[in-house]
Amino acid sequence: MILTKKDVPNFLDSLKNNYQVFAPVKQDHYTEFKEIENGADAVLDYSNTKTPPKKILFPQSEKLYCYKVEENGVQMEEKADEQQKVIFGIRPCDAKSFTILDKVFDNNKYQDPYYLNRRKNTILVGIGCNAPESTCFCTSLGGGPFDTTGLDLLLVDIGDCYLVEVISEKGKNMLTSCKEAGEEDKKKASQVKENATLTTSINIEGIKEKLDNNFYNEIWDYISEKCIGCGSCTFSCPTCHCFDIVDETADSGGCRIRNWDSCMFPLFTLHGSGHNPRPSNKERFRNRIMHKFNYFVETNDITACVGCGRCIKNCPVNMDIREILEEIQGLEARSVS
Repeated sequence: MILTKKDVPNFLDSLKNNYQVFAPVKQDHYTEFKEIENGADAVLDYSNTKTPPKKILFPQSEKLYCYKVEENGVQMEEKADEQQKVIFGIRPCDAKSFTILDKVFDNNKYQDPYYLNRRKNTILVGIGCNAPESTCFCTSLGGGPFDTTGLDLLLVDIGDCYLVEVISEKGKNMLTSCKEAGEEDKKKASQVKENATLTTSINIEGIKEKLDNNFYNEIWDYISEKCIGCGSCTFSCPTCHCFDIVDETADSGGCRIRNWDSCMFPLFTLHGSGHNPRPSNKERFRNRIMHKFNYFVETNDITACVGCGRCIKNCPVNMDIREILEEIQGLEARSVS
């Protein structure tokens, strides 16, 4: 299928008749996913958004339910989101991140109805990365600039138009007015994919075992020294999913609210007794690395990182997870106490 660039605004406007449409839009000096009012608001010639589109399915703050205290008792109101959605222009790394979040919110122990309602009602239209950034390392995590994992459609920029690859039936049903791609279009798309190369890669083979055997290694003392515990790495990560639950109450009722949280914050593990099992940045930083490349691998058989590079770009003290993993790979496969 072919979608010309000049037809994209009209295509998005037509989708708004049946869906909430989210797309990357210009926000000051960066790009963010937002619900668009007009198709012309979408900006598709972007590298990547400052924060991931996970907030569309897993909001940074959401009311789970509210209640009112009335004369005849307590009335409950659950805040289920049933709206049909399209996330248009999502990068392959972010689409893959949803398949990782699925393992958190939909497993044999727990099913989160708030996330799952949005997930089943959302169509993901991806756009490939013709020119990956220097901070990207998705290929090291099993992804790629044109990976289709988790997508319903994938757009490949071939100049004045996009070649549209159909991945799922949901995606196919959206394409009511696109014409078939010709052989020349397919050749251009193949060439674009071939030319899209990453400048860096990391070796994560055996990293879980290295982490298993080096929990107490002195390496954690010095690689965590620069960290200021701001949480920008976790809040900009498409797979981080820690949250806190708070109850806001008044005489007439209240709401239960879920908010994003971060394992990099001191209060995250603070016990009611006053004891904190992760009292310093060293323990909190170690936990973040262990969670993504060890604990999550053990429980879900996949690394909780997609190589988007946001934690590298957004870190105020220039910490680079690729360099940290290289240092860990250089350790002996034995425990140091």
